[in-house]
Amino acid sequence: MKTGQRQNKGMRTRLGCLSHKSDSCSDFTAILPDKPNRALKRLSTEEATRWADSFDVLLSHKYGVAAFRAFLKTEFSEENLEFWLACEEFKKTRSTAKLVSKAHRIFEEFVDVQAPREVNIDFQTREATRKNMQEPSLTCFDQAQGKVHSLMEKDSYPRFLRSKMYLDLLSQSQRRLS
Repeated sequence: MKTGQRQNKGMRTRLGCLSHKSDSCSDFTAILPDKPNRALKRLSTEEATRWADSFDVLLSHKYGVAAFRAFLKTEFSEENLEFWLACEEFKKTRSTAKLVSKAHRIFEEFVDVQAPREVNIDFQTREATRKNMQEPSLTCFDQAQGKVHSLMEKDSYPRFLRSKMYLDLLSQSQRRLS
């Protein structure tokens, strides 16, 4: 099989996986970062099992984030994770000029009413964040990020742990050990 054909087949597998409901995806390797087979080999059962310890453990593991992102895509709610990750990256900004432009970009993308990837936060949080945009700082999204984190932790994360996608990943990693 030619390289282009292999890449197309892989892309079709990924897209097929993401176009189904979250409980029907069984080829989890298609959504892992890097080279899927190498990534799955490096992912230990212990690591994947630890994701169930806490939401923060899941978020601290790059394959955990990739798996959770793929799950959220099947539920059409990946904007929550993308916002949370954008805020984490934003907090690393050291240049004042970049801080202001990044803050406005994040606000327009995720927080503003009718934003292209609007996150689900309450009116008070949205307005407090809007006020923070007058003088953006490294903490200007903390309240909104906290609300989104809490929403994912209480809602999406438990569904992820019960999903066929996660259970299949655990099963695949355990089979490798046998």
